[in-house]
This record gives sequence, structure tokens and C-alpha cells, in this order.
Amino acid sequence: MTKKDPKAYWKANIRYVLILLVIWFSVSYGAGIIFKEELDSIKIGGFKLGFWFAQQGSMYVFVILIFVYVRLMNKLDKTYGYDE
Repeated sequence: MTKKDPKAYWKANIRYVLILLVIWFSVSYGAGIIFKEELDSIKIGGFKLGFWFAQQGSMYVFVILIFVYVRLMNKLDKTYGYDE
């Protein structure tokens, strides 16, 4: 099977990476710092939600984004013929 346009493949790959990094940054910086005061009015397991996002939430989101990236890349690999 011939490979389709490698430049388009890497462009899509970089786009996925940038989008996922923006999501992670938004969750870690936004929820942990910018919206901390608003989120602290909600409690999870006895801890304020803003504190939880700053300490744990961004790591959980990062792990979820890894699985999302794997799924996206598997689809991209199949689309461009790199799934061998």
C-alpha cells in the first residue's frame, strides 16, 4: 500500500497535538489558577474543586488526552496508510 501525502499527515498530527495541548493548558491553568475562586465553592471528597484541579485534575485530564491522542493517531494512520 502506498503512503498518502506525508506532509498532510504531519500537518494533521501537529494540529492534533496543538489542540490537545491547548485543552490541557486550559484545564490546568484555567481551572487551577484563573477560575480557582469560583471552583472552590464546590467540594469533592472534602477538598475544594479548584485545589483538586490544581493538584489532581490536570493530571487526570492529561492521561485522558493521551488516550484521545492514541485514538486520533490510529485513525490518522489508517487514513494515510501508516497503520501497518
